[in-house]
Amino acid sequence: MARVLVIDDNDTMRDGIAHTIRRMGHEVIVAASGRAGVGAFERNGADFVISDLKMEGLDGIGVLKTIREMDAEVPLMIVTGFGTVDTAVEAMKLGAFDFVTKPFAPEVLRLKVTSALSLVAQQQAREKLERHNEILEAELADRYRPVSEHDLVGESAPMQQVLSTVARISAADSTVYVYGESGTGKELVARAIHRNSRRQDGPFIKVNCGALTETLLESELFGHEKGAFTHAHKRKLGRFELADGGTLFLDEIGDIKPATQLKLLRVLQEREFERVGGESTVKIDVRIISATNKDLRTLVDAGAFREDLFYRLHVVHLALPPLRERPSDIEPLAHHFITKLRARAGSPATTISADALAALTAYAWPGNVRELENAIEVSLVFADGEAIEVDNLPAHVRGPRAAQTLALPDDDRALPDILESLERQLILRAYERAEGVKTECARLLGVKTSALYYKLEKYGIGQ
Repeated sequence: MARVLVIDDNDTMRDGIAHTIRRMGHEVIVAASGRAGVGAFERNGADFVISDLKMEGLDGIGVLKTIREMDAEVPLMIVTGFGTVDTAVEAMKLGAFDFVTKPFAPEVLRLKVTSALSLVAQQQAREKLERHNEILEAELADRYRPVSEHDLVGESAPMQQVLSTVARISAADSTVYVYGESGTGKELVARAIHRNSRRQDGPFIKVNCGALTETLLESELFGHEKGAFTHAHKRKLGRFELADGGTLFLDEIGDIKPATQLKLLRVLQEREFERVGGESTVKIDVRIISATNKDLRTLVDAGAFREDLFYRLHVVHLALPPLRERPSDIEPLAHHFITKLRARAGSPATTISADALAALTAYAWPGNVRELENAIEVSLVFADGEAIEVDNLPAHVRGPRAAQTLALPDDDRALPDILESLERQLILRAYERAEGVKTECARLLGVKTSALYYKLEKYGIGQ
């Protein structure tokens, strides 16, 4: 359904045109003067404008020029009497889409409206394609390796539960909230839900809310009109608009600022929005999947995230387990990444040795599956034989060599004391490697920063 603006100071003509177009199934906005028509267009926008030529005050030529300044793309048709055809032709030279001479049959009007809206549809499709290509190029520059839901690999009980939940969620059309540490596969889950949903033939559009400033994020989400701000040289479609009929994935949702949170809440409630710098309302049909590595409930309690938005997002939720909690998945993941990456790495390796696999299993994986994938790619680059060996692994992954095996202490210390001593040594080693940066130290150890602070104080490290 399109929105058509009809401008005519003759009540009978205006109502007749509006009636014909409504019967075609389109929304119609009417205005009884040129000034009123321009105001209606400024407030509501339109996909097609029909304006009488001869009107008191602002005539059809004035309407054409004024609307062209606001939107150079919208088609506008002039309605003219027989004696003013030359003026209508002049209007065509100024950018009018077409003109129709009074009196005209309803069939003629329907044909011209259909033709104009077909042109609008082509323009919108071209504009969306250009934006999709722009987004794709940016994603390829950011990550040259495309992600696929087939990267959701795992045989462990926690991962099987995730896969089962994904299948259930996909069958519904509810808003989904995915929580997990960085690198656990939140985008993969979002793509899997989309690909198995009724929206699978629609677009899957993502935006990293944490990678953009508030101003840029608002423009990316909602788009902007020409002249909305400096360097806004043409209208730009936002990602909500691009995702119409499909799925919008909002990654790192916990990073958005309060003003944008309010606008996002309105979209979730009303399924409509305005572009930045515009007043016309855009209606959309989009499924929202949001993700974060932060605790949104904690942010709500701290006043940093709107509670009403939290509940709008937190309809169906799914928590992804970190890799350290499912070590049995490391082996199938390693083999999966070897198959996936060996050609690009130019590696002869087709498998991984038992010692290398043991080293992978012993590592804490603070970067989760993403870190494991990177480690396998590095290992493939340096592998010379059919199997990845321990020496091919990144140094921080392979850890202490086998010669540095543990031995029983010579004193009579109990096991808890021995474990505390080992824990202190490991924390001290990570603290030194992180050069005293506590957040990096926590990442190396795969623990929360708050837990690390307690351990540092307990063992007197960094005091």
